[in-house]
Amino acid sequence: MEYSGRNHIEQWFRTLKQRTDRFYTTWNGGPASIRRWLRRFGHYYNTQRPHQALNGRTPAEEA
Repeated sequence: MEYSGRNHIEQWFRTLKQRTDRFYTTWNGGPASIRRWLRRFGHYYNTQRPHQALNGRTPAEEA
């Protein structure tokens, strides 16, 4: 059985949990501001932030 892929997934979930916990404990806005922030973050993550796994390209460029 190949465990390297599983290890990457578990590391990703651990990172997601840590960031979600930090976000939840520090956010002081309401639901509308959270939706706005998530839309902006999604746009940044997919169109502006280069990804190492994509050789420095963004997901939008890859698609």
